[in-house]
Amino acid sequence: MRGASVLLMVMGLAAGCGGGDKAEEPGKDLAESINVSSSAFEADQAIPRVYSCDGNDVSPPLAWDGVPKDAGALALVVDDPDAPNGTYVHWIVLDIAAEITSVDRGAIPSGGVQEANSAGDATYAGPCPPDGTHHYRFTVYALDAPTQLEEGSSTEEALGAIDDHATARGRLTGTYSH
Repeated sequence: MRGASVLLMVMGLAAGCGGGDKAEEPGKDLAESINVSSSAFEADQAIPRVYSCDGNDVSPPLAWDGVPKDAGALALVVDDPDAPNGTYVHWIVLDIAAEITSVDRGAIPSGGVQEANSAGDATYAGPCPPDGTHHYRFTVYALDAPTQLEEGSSTEEALGAIDDHATARGRLTGTYSH
């Protein structure tokens, strides 16, 4: 019995987007008033391999505009709603300075604090679907105030804080398959 449990745990880790807890999407009822884009891929198109677990596993460059003037901070969430066990969170960055409008490839947005992803790591984890083509959402949230969570806070705490403070959002979705 113990061997079967270990095997299932290893299989979940190997699945990339298959493990971890189901994450609830924050601010899902907010209108999308922030425009999010990337110089690396177009909306609803394939994300280049370099930004995935098959490549260098670095975050793509992103840019955004349309943030409300009264925003107190921003948050960035990268997730995969197609994961077998529910939405899998690949990256959370909170308390980005409200005046920031972009982030470079492989960088953390200025002033941002990384929180635990679905694997429990406070870092970017690139697309890595267990099978088929998955959709990866790069969502920028305007927050009414900084969350003031400590770096490495749990996925649930971070998403809850976003949900409590989000006033607007915008999203860029890309796809990836091995």
